[in-house]
Amino acid sequence: MVGDDQAWSEGAVCRVADPDALFVEGAAQNQAKAICTGCPVRTECLAYALDHRIEHGIWGGMSERERRSLLRRRPLVRSWRGLLESARSEHEQLAGPGEDLSTTAVG
Repeated sequence: MVGDDQAWSEGAVCRVADPDALFVEGAAQNQAKAICTGCPVRTECLAYALDHRIEHGIWGGMSERERRSLLRRRPLVRSWRGLLESARSEHEQLAGPGEDLSTTAVG
């Protein structure tokens, strides 16, 4: 059963992918990250991984190494979900009509 804080996972593109494809090492991580491209819940996925300090796999288009680096750069963030949703909302307000928000970088 999916908890309230994981309800977003129902809309994840990776739900139909091979789960093992998201838990790879080395160059294969680039292919795994490609699964996240255009995913409608990419922000929620990344926030979940950061808030729960998930150490393995590709989450929200970021590898474990990238997430660790982000956590080190921003140690005072208490809620990544709140921060990322706020940033997405602000970006949507500033973005022009039809702009693809799925390619926006975090960091």
